[in-house]
Amino acid sequence: MSPDFVNIYVMPGLFMLLHIGILVGAVLGGVAYLTYAERKVMGAMQRRQGPMTVGPFGLLQPIADGIKLLSKETIVPTQSNKPVFIIAPMLLFMLALVSWVVIPVDAKLVLADINVGILYLFAISSMGVYGIIMAGWASNSKYAFLGAMRSASQMISYEVSMGLIIVNVLLVTGSLNLSEIVLAERPLWIQALLFPMFIVFLISILAETNRAPFDLPEGESEITGGFMVEYSSMSFALFFLGEYANMILMSAITTVLFLGGWLPPFGIESLAIVPGVIWFVLKTCGVLFVFLWARATLPRYRYDQLMRLGWKIFLPLTLIWVVLVSGILVYTESLPN
Repeated sequence: MSPDFVNIYVMPGLFMLLHIGILVGAVLGGVAYLTYAERKVMGAMQRRQGPMTVGPFGLLQPIADGIKLLSKETIVPTQSNKPVFIIAPMLLFMLALVSWVVIPVDAKLVLADINVGILYLFAISSMGVYGIIMAGWASNSKYAFLGAMRSASQMISYEVSMGLIIVNVLLVTGSLNLSEIVLAERPLWIQALLFPMFIVFLISILAETNRAPFDLPEGESEITGGFMVEYSSMSFALFFLGEYANMILMSAITTVLFLGGWLPPFGIESLAIVPGVIWFVLKTCGVLFVFLWARATLPRYRYDQLMRLGWKIFLPLTLIWVVLVSGILVYTESLPN
């Protein structure tokens, strides 16, 4: 093997594999300890301790939970469509991982810095509903199928408003590249203009990830777990991991679009001594706290309330905001310098 071949093909390939391994490991580690953080935060809000038994302060609880799920028997219902039943959780989990290739966690730390990063995220996120529909249909259970239908309509409803919110950000930044969106200049009046869309986006990602108070596809009180009701062992764990990986992904997207990504908060240059990755992680954790806070404090919506919020409030509001932002940008560009 010639030195040129090694330098041109082998070394970049090894570096890429290393980068992918670190990224997947970080996401899986984040998923494991997000479950621990959720139980601790909810415990504190409800005046409980949360996990305290396994390891110091319960820090080994996620590992114990993983071993428990791995050691259980995988039960496939007799009347189910077995290939689709097994593929569905794998598909959902893989889609949650492949979205990370375009997320910039620092100025040069992104796996694929493509110019259509936003379109890539749209394409991948729109496929997530297929895994849930496949699971609900293949289980051959009325409860599972009802949960899958709920999830499909819910995700489609809120993806519309999320898309229009992202259009507002693209109008302001003028780019589909996620790194350029982070680096785009945003005066105070632009940030104030986008703030209502930031709040709507936070609520929409709760619905998009089927989290409380919008966890109707899994409603334990009425459909006993929804599309996951027939799953057990590692197949259930893949759904579980996919849901929490999507939570981290949506929080990272929120950080990139609205919170300045890896840049120090409020543009304070003295804070630039802290590595950008640290700022990115802290901002993402701040958004994740909203997920945990909402679950601990808010009751579940009725299904008609969920649909009404998406179609009668968020959709008209985001459409009006696209027109408003477009008009303001055209007006400011027409002003003399």
